[in-house]
Amino acid sequence: MENKYVKQFPDLMAGKTVMYVHGFGSSAQTGTVSRLRQVLCNARVIAEDVPLHPLEAIDLLHRLCEKEQPDLIIGTSMGGMYTEQLYGYDRIVINPAFRIADTMQAHGMTGAQTYFNPRKDGVQKFFVDNNIVKEYRLVSGQCFSGVTDEERHRVWGLFGDADTLVDTWDLFRQHYPTAIHFHGEHRVDDRSYMHAVMPVVRWIDDRQEGRQRPVVLIATNSVVARNGEPRDNVQKTFRQLLETYDVHFVAPADFNAREAMAETITWLERAFDAPAYNHVIFANDKQLLMGDYLIGTEPCDNFMGTVLTLGSEPFKTWNEVSEYFSRLGGQ
Repeated sequence: MENKYVKQFPDLMAGKTVMYVHGFGSSAQTGTVSRLRQVLCNARVIAEDVPLHPLEAIDLLHRLCEKEQPDLIIGTSMGGMYTEQLYGYDRIVINPAFRIADTMQAHGMTGAQTYFNPRKDGVQKFFVDNNIVKEYRLVSGQCFSGVTDEERHRVWGLFGDADTLVDTWDLFRQHYPTAIHFHGEHRVDDRSYMHAVMPVVRWIDDRQEGRQRPVVLIATNSVVARNGEPRDNVQKTFRQLLETYDVHFVAPADFNAREAMAETITWLERAFDAPAYNHVIFANDKQLLMGDYLIGTEPCDNFMGTVLTLGSEPFKTWNEVSEYFSRLGGQ
């Protein structure tokens, strides 16, 4: 059956090497690797079975980085803990288990275990004893030891808002500024990868290439329906725009009501997931903003770019907005 979420992005990370580091009890045969290879179809996606013993694991990952020089490293859960320590590379850590020894003891991840996916060596069973737990505590204790001003801006942290296994949000924010919540659980599904992870990969790819995309500004009054929910088809159009444009939301500024402004950010991140992170502009005079397109419910005659007035011809609904940008093809 066709997956309605997963699609290919031929230009994303094209010609580059993306390294994936899997979580505890998994392998390089995880479906996540297949998903990355499908989506990043012109990138080289590499992964290796991470050894059970953490000292062996971190040594292997350092050697793999030296050999492959990845342009981006993505690690989930335990793999996120290891990935944080691979300094010198752009990295995304997803639900990182920075305190994995505590997580293992709290969630029954000790004793006899079975790998979730096939391993290259054919081993399917493994055993976690107290000595291995101590090793994990030792290696995870090295997290954040190499953080510098430069490193602080090379790591993106993604945290599922329904993750009941690991919660290291506050710990991550003590060391790195870019911590983003996404809608999802500890194990990341196709929807979360496409709606939360891939936009971050796109931001990283753009920064590496010095790529400047046309800017689309969306006034918040054009995305909220009367019932307080997102308007019909606005989320679909937003995800379409993300593929070729730099998209920001514009909300009214009221610095005497900071709680209301914070609520606006929370609503946008709930409605539009991770891509809304750090993409909200508070301004009362939209004509002062720099952008290529402005979408709102009211005309803005002095705006320097193209204005699309939602609710009027020819943009009665978000469907018409979607069709308009489809015809433009990213211009």
